[in-house]
Amino acid sequence: MMQNDDVLLRPAMLFAFLKALPMILLAIIFLLLAWWLSPYFILFSLAICGAAWYRLLYIRSFQYLITAEYIRITRGIFFKRIDQVEMYRVKDYIITQSFILQLFRLMYLTLKSTDPENPVVLLQGIPESDITDTIRDRVQEARKDNNIYELN
Repeated sequence: MMQNDDVLLRPAMLFAFLKALPMILLAIIFLLLAWWLSPYFILFSLAICGAAWYRLLYIRSFQYLITAEYIRITRGIFFKRIDQVEMYRVKDYIITQSFILQLFRLMYLTLKSTDPENPVVLLQGIPESDITDTIRDRVQEARKDNNIYELN
């Protein structure tokens, strides 16, 4: 159940394709080997194509739901895993962009938290935005609502 102020993010399709690209290229190489050497290489090419397709679908299955109280990460195709981190536990925000991600206006957002189960939350391949400002504001509100004060 989503409210109006909830933010739902997913990795971009282009990011998933870039992550599966090495396997796709390997499948093409095996296809060329099947043409030049032996038709049995087609089986390797099909197997690697299947693995690349699964990787693409797996990356696209990630969902990052950011509400006022928590961040929920859902992932998986056959087996779902849902991780949830309370908003007041988030301590630090790190945005990472390689050259390729900068070209396509994508980013990795790493959140460090005090949660013992999820000390690092990684939101990968999300569109470039000001989501860190939104998260920072919600963290401050959650800390204020729960009477949690940080001591350094």
